Parts: sequence; C-alpha cells; structure tokens
Amino acid sequence: MDHGENPIAHSIDINTPSIARMYDWYLGGTDNFPSDRRACRALLNIAPCTRALVRSNRLFLQRVVRVLARDYGVRQFLDFGSGLPVRNNVHQVAQSVDRSSRVVYIDDDPIVLAHGRTLLDENDETTIVRAEMTDIDGTLDHPEITGFINRDAPVAALFVSGLHRIPDPPGPQSVVQRVAGRLAPGSFLVFCHLVSDSAAIRQAATEFMLRTTGHNWGRVREKSDVDAFVSGMKLLAPGLVEVSAWRPDSPVTTQQHTRRWQEYGGVVCLP
Repeated sequence: MDHGENPIAHSIDINTPSIARMYDWYLGGTDNFPSDRRACRALLNIAPCTRALVRSNRLFLQRVVRVLARDYGVRQFLDFGSGLPVRNNVHQVAQSVDRSSRVVYIDDDPIVLAHGRTLLDENDETTIVRAEMTDIDGTLDHPEITGFINRDAPVAALFVSGLHRIPDPPGPQSVVQRVAGRLAPGSFLVFCHLVSDSAAIRQAATEFMLRTTGHNWGRVREKSDVDAFVSGMKLLAPGLVEVSAWRPDSPVTTQQHTRRWQEYGGVVCLP
C-alpha cells in the first residue's frame, strides 16, 4: 500500500454505487457503502434471484480456474474487471494447483485497486494493474504486464461477469475478438454475460443499472447475442451454458433455474 496520504482513497465516490462494491455486498462482504446496499436491495426488487446469480457466478470462476490449471496446464491468468478480493481469489485457486502460477488482476475501480495492492505484499506471483476493460491493446502492452506475463506462453483471459458492462459501441464482441487476436496459441478466453429471455427484464435491469452507476454499464443481452460473440470459435465442453451448469463439482450441485436473468457463458479454446 502507498505510505502516507493515499490519492486512490480520495478518488473513491461513496455516493454513486459501484458494481464491484455491489457484487461484494451480494457475496456477504463488508467493503461497501449505504449507496451500494440501497442499489442492491432495489435490484432485488427487479430480479429477486440476483444474490444467487452472483454466488453461482463466483463458483463458476473458481471451477474454471481450477480446471484450466489442473487439466490444461495453464499457469498464467489475466483477470479483467477483477472486482474486490474475496475468499478463494483467482491466484489462490490457481496456486493451489501450482504455486508458480501467475495472476494479473485488472480493474479501474479505485477501491478495487486500493484493496488489491495488499496482494503485492503477500504474493510475488500476483499483481494488479489499473486499466479499462475495453482497452485491450493498452492493457496487454502495459509494462507491468509485459514484464510479468510470458506472452509467448498460453494464458487464460477472464471476463467473468464483465462483458455486460460494455456499451455498444464498442460492444463485447469487439473486445472478445481483440483479445483472441492477441493471446498466444493454446490460450483460453473465459467469459459470462447477463442474459434474459424477457424483454421487460432486460429493459428494467439495464435502465436501473445505467441510472444507478452513472452510466458505467452496458446492457443485459439475449443468449443469441452472446452466441454471436464466439461464432466459429472452439468451446470447451459443455459449450455456452448457464454458469452453474458448467462442469459442476457434483451431480447434485445446485443449479440456477430462473426465467428472469442468468449468467451465460463458457470457455473458448484459442488455436
């Protein structure tokens, strides 16, 4: 952490809800403010399943990282829009398989960066970089990343519950395609996106999040939109699914069954 006065702390807006802090509240965390909690409760009125959805999404992230590290030998991870540190972060899961696994957390939320700095003190194989999720070239060419990640070796790029934050344009498809074009052969692209079959839910949730976050949001999309992001790309089984159905830990694992909205995604294998 910075010594003395911390300029990041002074840039934190506690009156405008933050997506990272809202996510933290849904997971039972304490790094949130009254504005975040009010927004979370209001969103539950639109989609009561939201807390369960967030938890399913977090478990999906942990399963994916474990599978890629254990079964596919991935030792480098780029976590775009990483959010606040919570229990069983990407580096903890990956390093439980191989202690040498390297993880870069990427975010532009001041409070995420402030908390993430502590990772540097406890783990030499982990770093955090301030960057915009949509600035793919600027992020991948960032000196803190180029000096930390071997760009000639496979890497897993994680966009977990982040692509729906990207407005049109540039749109998530542009981000997916640019990342795919920059990663080494044998890399993976992991993502999930909020979707709904209900036009009313898509509109209500999108308008609420745009208004609440000061337009720091994209939109809730349809499954067909997400399918188009990866058209022609190879996907790990079981393909694109509601995330609790992606390689569950056991046949009796609770899956999310809701018609309001879902996190829908999977893992792309890059040639």
